[in-house]
Amino acid sequence: MNTHKQSYQGRASSPARRSIAALLAVCALVASQAAATLPVAAAQAPAQVPIVIQFSHVVTADTPKGRAALKFKELAEARTAGRVRVEVYPNSQLYKDREEMDALKLGAVQMLAPSLSKLAGFGGGDFEVFDLPFLFKDHAAYHKVVDGSIGAQLLRKLEARGIKGLAYWDNGFKVFTANRPLESVHDFQGLKIRVQASRTLVQQMRQLGSEPSISPLINVYEALRKGDLDGEENTPVNIYSQRLHEVQSSLTLSRHGYLAYAVIVNKAFWDRLPTDIRSTLEGAMRDATAYQNGLAETANTRALEQLKASAKLTIHIPDAEQLAQWREALEPVYLASQAWITPGLIAAIKLATGAPP
Repeated sequence: MNTHKQSYQGRASSPARRSIAALLAVCALVASQAAATLPVAAAQAPAQVPIVIQFSHVVTADTPKGRAALKFKELAEARTAGRVRVEVYPNSQLYKDREEMDALKLGAVQMLAPSLSKLAGFGGGDFEVFDLPFLFKDHAAYHKVVDGSIGAQLLRKLEARGIKGLAYWDNGFKVFTANRPLESVHDFQGLKIRVQASRTLVQQMRQLGSEPSISPLINVYEALRKGDLDGEENTPVNIYSQRLHEVQSSLTLSRHGYLAYAVIVNKAFWDRLPTDIRSTLEGAMRDATAYQNGLAETANTRALEQLKASAKLTIHIPDAEQLAQWREALEPVYLASQAWITPGLIAAIKLATGAPP
């Protein structure tokens, strides 16, 4: 019996030992893998993973908007002690003009700073009021609108489309460049001029006898170089930073319209943020906005001097009589825009700014 029992145990113990050894090996492997992945799992814990904000825009990093985006990143990350990480993508690295708004709505990017013209498709045609020619006489007049109840009401219109408006950022007054001098309204006849996607701006160019062309800013240099475009409108800082003066021969210091931006965020993303984080980011945005608006006018003045120093452009400064002719020629744009701008908004802006009705 003992011999039989021992023989049986001997026969049974060999595979048993192998099974137990295999099981122990598997357990050891699982344990080692768990240990290896533990830091990753810990890093993925909600309390420790930074909230990522992708901030995309279409101008270069050295413009006032580009520098302010980096300032917001600096302030947001410092004030949240690393709980928020802001990734800034300048100069259409992620999305071009036409693409970025859709990307924001889909949540593919969290934050943008588009020109106000781009908001018309999401907050209604009232945002195109900012494109009206000669609406603002100076920066102060513009700020009376965006810093007051009119500006706040316009941003609220975006919320129904899943967008939260956080701030208005300055750029400045626009000028025209072209491949021939633009000294009078008649000089625009037959030219193909790039504008942003705005019915108001399209109407403006048609009123001057030009063919409006809508294209992303990142593509304008090449279109001008190849002759697909004859001219464009923009602020001096954007013209210089995009090197558009290298493919144009003339600049007219018309100051005919104001270019500004709104910093916007995906509303669902914003609303899900912890209350303390959201409050901290609002404070960072206020300070970044003050920083940006302090840069804009000085940057455009400096860019204009750089454009002059380049000697690549002939610069024309319209006199009072020429500007009066421009205003008269463009007055019908106001009448046409009533088809998409809420009645009374233009009058309210003129009242707020002290402009003649």
